[in-house]
Amino acid sequence: MIDFRTEPSRYKHWKISFDGPVATLAMDVDENGGLAPGYELKLNSYDLGVDIELNDAVNRLRFEHPEIKSVIITSAKERVFCAGANIKMLSSSSHPHKVNFCKFTNETRIAIEDATENSRQHYMTAIGGPCAGGGYELALATAYIMMADDGSTNVSLPEIPLLAVLPGTGGLTRLIDKRGVRRDRADFFCTTEEGIRGKRAVEWRLVDEVIPRTQLMEAASRKAIEFAKNSDRPEGRRGIALKPLARSIDGDRIGYANLSIDIDRENAAATLTIRGPENAAPTSLDSLSCEFWPLAFARELEDAILHLRVNEEQIRSWVFRTEGDSAVAKSYDDFLVKHADDWLVREIRLYLKRTLKRIDVSSRSVFALIEPGSCFVGTLFELALAADRIYMLRGKREGDELAPAKIGLTQMNFGALPMCNGLTRLQSRFLGEPLRVEELRSRVGELIDTEHAELLGLASFTPDEIDWDDEVRLAIEERAAFSSDALSGMEASLRFGGPETMESKIFARLSAWQNWIFQRPNAIGEKGALKLYGTGKRPEFDPRRV
Repeated sequence: MIDFRTEPSRYKHWKISFDGPVATLAMDVDENGGLAPGYELKLNSYDLGVDIELNDAVNRLRFEHPEIKSVIITSAKERVFCAGANIKMLSSSSHPHKVNFCKFTNETRIAIEDATENSRQHYMTAIGGPCAGGGYELALATAYIMMADDGSTNVSLPEIPLLAVLPGTGGLTRLIDKRGVRRDRADFFCTTEEGIRGKRAVEWRLVDEVIPRTQLMEAASRKAIEFAKNSDRPEGRRGIALKPLARSIDGDRIGYANLSIDIDRENAAATLTIRGPENAAPTSLDSLSCEFWPLAFARELEDAILHLRVNEEQIRSWVFRTEGDSAVAKSYDDFLVKHADDWLVREIRLYLKRTLKRIDVSSRSVFALIEPGSCFVGTLFELALAADRIYMLRGKREGDELAPAKIGLTQMNFGALPMCNGLTRLQSRFLGEPLRVEELRSRVGELIDTEHAELLGLASFTPDEIDWDDEVRLAIEERAAFSSDALSGMEASLRFGGPETMESKIFARLSAWQNWIFQRPNAIGEKGALKLYGTGKRPEFDPRRV
């Protein structure tokens, strides 16, 4: 089982140091520290374990270190920055593992960009030594790239000539959309093994600046301090420690403090039940810690999503339920809105945004069940809006003392938690009815019953007690009978309507190519490039363009 929970004392591959407002994340991959046997992580090549630590470090820098305003990513090894994803790991991994590895790595790169843009914690890269493939994609995720000007340091995306695959974590999209590299230059760059160095790399916009090797880190520190001057992160404030996340696994039940998962293997479904907060939100910022309910719930949900993706590949459907008091849940949204300008509340809101996005891009069918006793309000209603279908029970169950199901909108549903296409989930839901979103804004603070939720388009189906169990059961059983490949393609196509962003392009295009090129004989066949890499044998390609 792959565990996404970690903390700095357990890191094998990264070293963090601090100097005033600047932190340095130095990549120092343990060759023998791979997640699985059969490969060595030489030349700072990486597997999923390396990125699990990087994701943890990025989160901790945001929450635990408000004083850090700039972050330098570099290498702790002499004469190499990063060789990219480990080739033997890729060639020996299952197809689902490769896709999940690339997806998680993508999300980590986007979190770095989110930190620069929204947390005002400016990321830059200092490259000293060859920087290839996924290593260069890591650099591309930062806002400024500085490179040593010598005979050995270069940047490259050699996946096509060497491996018959594509850069797996957004490299092609970032070249064009983010760095504005000219198409003809990008074409050459992506089809040459040697890479580009020196002033040519600057001229082609592949890096921002080249510096003599002996002056690289000194120059990087000066640049980082310059960037730090433009940050609004507070001085003199204490961060909050992200304490170890408690989780129990007992057969087909997984438990957290605010979330439980029940796995139904017969129907290939997992039911995720989120328990709303028991007590109203605090009245001041002074008491906030990692137990603050929105942050605690987001951390648990993130871990649950990642665990289910990687360790439960056979589970095709996720069913979201909630339990709790809607008024109490709403009080936390009100708190997040009232204190939106506070640096820590900003980080919590951004964390919620990133966690909910993980649902959107997961290749799973998602249902929401809204029943008596639910608290699908505001941020928790985003779980329902992320679903492919929303089922809401009409009326009460016989003998049930709970009031009929209701839902509620808060200001958090209107801009704080966008999808990767840049739209809110309400805007994405009502692409054909944009005026509906403004109508719904007028209902902020109301509790909406099933009849009105259906009229407003906020529920897909509203069966009564007689039909509820059968309709929900049939929907889940039907999903388990369909082709998983077809469902992944259908859901990804339907979830992201409207405008494209760099982020939506990365996920849409990568989802397509990873589920195609990663399975083609030219890459993974017995005579494919990925299989033969390092053997000295030449791959044999099917020449047809299809």
